[in-house]
Amino acid sequence: MASHRRPKQPGRARVGVFTLTAAAAVALTSQAAHADPQTSKKDVKEKVDKLYEDAEGATEKYNGAKEKQKKLQKQVENLQGSVARGQGQLNKMRDNLGSMATAQYRSGGIDPSVQLFLSSDPDNYLDRASAMDQLSGKQAAALKKVQTKQRSLAQQRKEAADKLKDLAETRKELGSKKKSIQGKLSKAQGLLNSLSAKERERLQQKQERADRDSQKRAELPNDDAPSGKPGSGRAAAAFAAAKTKIGTPYVWGATGPSSFDCSGLTSWAYKQAGVSLPRISQAQANAGTRISSQSQLKVGDLVFFYDDLHHVGFYAGNGQILHAPKPGANVRFESINNMPFMFGARVG
Repeated sequence: MASHRRPKQPGRARVGVFTLTAAAAVALTSQAAHADPQTSKKDVKEKVDKLYEDAEGATEKYNGAKEKQKKLQKQVENLQGSVARGQGQLNKMRDNLGSMATAQYRSGGIDPSVQLFLSSDPDNYLDRASAMDQLSGKQAAALKKVQTKQRSLAQQRKEAADKLKDLAETRKELGSKKKSIQGKLSKAQGLLNSLSAKERERLQQKQERADRDSQKRAELPNDDAPSGKPGSGRAAAAFAAAKTKIGTPYVWGATGPSSFDCSGLTSWAYKQAGVSLPRISQAQANAGTRISSQSQLKVGDLVFFYDDLHHVGFYAGNGQILHAPKPGANVRFESINNMPFMFGARVG
């Protein structure tokens, strides 16, 4: 017979455990919900900063490839011009050689001994024969020149063909690097767009505040502005030129005067001081005397950052640098400790 006992009700202790467990789960879920946006914002900023750093490294490689393209293009044009001029000279030499051969043929149709026997003036014949020997000698020399010119032109044509091949490969490399940079910047923008409108506004305000603070420091009297040991006349002139570009936007691959990337700013500023610097930061690192210690830096010295030296700026004194920082930021003063410092270089 079936039992009609009532099922045991859970004890208060068990109810308490269930309630506490559920409450804890709700609390943890609630904490996670509140923590996620904050973590997300931090992660997004770190990822965006890393993408900008990678994009800047790619930009310097792009700049290097672009410089190589310019040099190759000039070399190809010079070689092609030289080949064209050489071909004109070769054609002229061939024409002269043909004229000499024709003259020799016309004068040498009869056996020389018969010509001497029939000649009414043997002395005149001997003079003409001597002239023919000289003509034959000139013809041989001209033929040698033609052969030398042909070899030279063949070598120049091969060199031009090799340069054209390098140029085509460099153009392909440029396209690849440009695509890489645009991809990184696009990905960074996508991450920024994933933030809420308020978070994006806060980040924008932070950028604008940094730009305003930098502008204020630039406008301070000399006694209060960032300062340090004065550099050489050229370094001081280059630094002064760079200061006039505070507030100018960073644009990858730009060399001024209305926008700059990091090495674009330094090369432009030194150009205003009469110094020609290489285009890319890695090459600029070898442009002057290396300074390993920050304490030895002078205003206007170049300063290099990161292991691969993909970022460069000016030392501004008091632990500050003046540089074109990254996409979305303007030329400004910042702490030298914001990036891993490698060394400085004193130019001039």
